[in-house]
Amino acid sequence: MLTVIQAASGFVSAQTVSTWTTRGDRSALLKAGPGLVMESMSADTGKPEITVDPGKTFQMMDGFGFALTGGSAQHLMRMQASARHRLLESLFAPDPQGLGISYLRVSMGSSDLNDHTFSYDDLPEGETDTALKAFNLAEDTADVVPVLKEILAISPSIQILASPWSAPVWMKTNHAIQGGHLQTRYYPVYARYFVRYLRAMQHQGIHINAVTVQNEPFNDGNTPSMQFFAKEELAFVKNDLGPAFYHEGIQTKILIYDHNCDAPEYPISILTDPGARKYIDGSAFHLYAGDVSAMTEVHDAFPKKHLYFTEYMIVNFTDSFAGIAAKVSRILIGATRNWSRNVILWNLAADAHFEPHTSHGGCTMCQGAVTVEGDSIVRNEALYAMAHFSRFVPSGSVRIASTETSSLHDVAFRTPTGKTVLIVANPGKTAIAFRVRMKEKSFPATLAPDAVATYRW
Repeated sequence: MLTVIQAASGFVSAQTVSTWTTRGDRSALLKAGPGLVMESMSADTGKPEITVDPGKTFQMMDGFGFALTGGSAQHLMRMQASARHRLLESLFAPDPQGLGISYLRVSMGSSDLNDHTFSYDDLPEGETDTALKAFNLAEDTADVVPVLKEILAISPSIQILASPWSAPVWMKTNHAIQGGHLQTRYYPVYARYFVRYLRAMQHQGIHINAVTVQNEPFNDGNTPSMQFFAKEELAFVKNDLGPAFYHEGIQTKILIYDHNCDAPEYPISILTDPGARKYIDGSAFHLYAGDVSAMTEVHDAFPKKHLYFTEYMIVNFTDSFAGIAAKVSRILIGATRNWSRNVILWNLAADAHFEPHTSHGGCTMCQGAVTVEGDSIVRNEALYAMAHFSRFVPSGSVRIASTETSSLHDVAFRTPTGKTVLIVANPGKTAIAFRVRMKEKSFPATLAPDAVATYRW
């Protein structure tokens, strides 16, 4: 938008910067503010400055979103169709109709946020099925599949990542849904299990853009769960999963690791092997441990491989969103400034009691971005944190350079339509006045304490 302003020499045009703000005290929730004026460079004001440089580019963005767990889909399917559609439109329709959520993660089989455990090839104890004759997608067709179809009707280009929490128990060393490892003799069968899943979803009209080999491969405490150590994952990708995708013409990306930022040596050790590396698109990370800079460590080791942020949970257990700026700084700004092509939060929907979840190893405190009680909806902190990105940074945007001040954290993007988007977080306890500069122009801004703002021009 251009605004005509009076100048000493007559009339000149200046660009208007649109703003949206969320505050930790909830006095503003993605609230549109008055436009700021981007005009010719002013004299040094002595205020902190953020310099945006569109000439220096980093990674392309695939999208921003949430995990659509089986429990999330179950709640959505229990809503009246009209109420569910209104909610999904508000979440997945592009700006300005909705929040533009552009990336989803689903589980292959059950996760710990299902009300029971299952795989797609469950058998009576003692039986095996190496031909996968019993494979079926029936459990997902009750909830996940119909919700995905409705979302795809709203957002046909949405990206979908699938992650297994466990292989079928008959393939595992402990023959149990929790813990254990994949038996090496079943590596070829499990690779075909992935192919069968992708084909079955495609038959439903759902394209899975990427898979991770194993959710949280160090974690044996969830129900379901399965450990998959680096040497095991390397062998599986190199000798079985990668060749199976290649020979079947599967274009779905293979992502390794899918666990915390405290073990970058895990993906690096796999990518060091050229036989495995040729099948791998990139590495996926969570942030329940470690520092997000681990993603840059992996990028620097293998700059041609991509990075993905696939899970973290933002919750508010009171009416306050206190600390939202610090969370946005650490998670969303942190991940994108460290080469991640996406950010996925955990998870989309739950009820007020954080259900459903599996027993004896399911998450009992996993709040949804929306709390669903029948047709009633409460929008939680995670949704507003994500919306500052998803609504304004569509798939295909590119991260561009931006400086950070000692008190403010930020990240900048150039959208496919040529817009510049800057997200700034102030985790401090006082308001901060600052200036944003790009090329030969700048604009002044002030950000309240514990607040996040998106600026677009």
